Amino acid sequence: MHPLEGLLELAQLPRSTFYYRHKAATRPERHAALKQAIKAIFDNHKGRYGYRRVTAQLRQLGQHVNHKTVQSLMVGMGLKSLVRPKKYRSYRGEVGRTAPDLLQRKFSADRANRKWVTDVTEFSLAGDKLYLSPIMDLYNGEIVAFETARRPRFKLVDNMLTKAFARLDEDERPILHSDQGWQYQMAAFQRRLKARGLPQSMSRKGNCLDNAPMESFFAILKSELFHSERFETVQSLDTAIEHYIDYYNHRRIKLKLKGLAPVQYRNQPLNLPAQ
Repeated sequence: MHPLEGLLELAQLPRSTFYYRHKAATRPERHAALKQAIKAIFDNHKGRYGYRRVTAQLRQLGQHVNHKTVQSLMVGMGLKSLVRPKKYRSYRGEVGRTAPDLLQRKFSADRANRKWVTDVTEFSLAGDKLYLSPIMDLYNGEIVAFETARRPRFKLVDNMLTKAFARLDEDERPILHSDQGWQYQMAAFQRRLKARGLPQSMSRKGNCLDNAPMESFFAILKSELFHSERFETVQSLDTAIEHYIDYYNHRRIKLKLKGLAPVQYRNQPLNLPAQ
């Protein structure tokens, strides 16, 4: 063993500097508990939360922390939320009648079942495919109905409509907005809307921003589920989508909904519209 004084002299290190660094190295890490909470939230949501949602979740748990601190800690811990991919498009030209754009990118509503949006997306898995057709309520971003199928046939959207209509009271007639996909131009689809009294709205041709909320949902779904997990069969993917939509509606918080999940927001007493 060599005496400390000799080692400090050899290293040309002042005694005060040595003890400062020694004390810092043995001091408990300032953000140890916060890092543990961040990691628990990140893992619980399977890497689907970025720093903003993690911060919102921490605040709901009573930890008043700055979002920049959470961002910095997540970067240092290597926790990065998933990347969103592109989506399938079903436009085949004008195969029936189109409808005017009634929404005009006004993607908010003052209560449930006033404005709905819909679209179809495709999943490719080992040479097979699965198609998803959901309807979203623009009041809270909730998926009010959905249908899956192995082929993109009209029955896919027809079954979805049946489920969605069952959610409506007799006097509720939301606008149903979509792109100009062939399914929505079909006379059979338009007859069903007319019979139930729902106004039909369509995006302008080739303009994905006119249906941005639905585009965003598909991007989130694919990055947080399809591209982050391994699926051996279409059946297992189908089941996972059903579970994910339940998670999305009931547990996945939205910052614009005051840090609540869509169903939590809708079920609030004296609910106020999102800002």
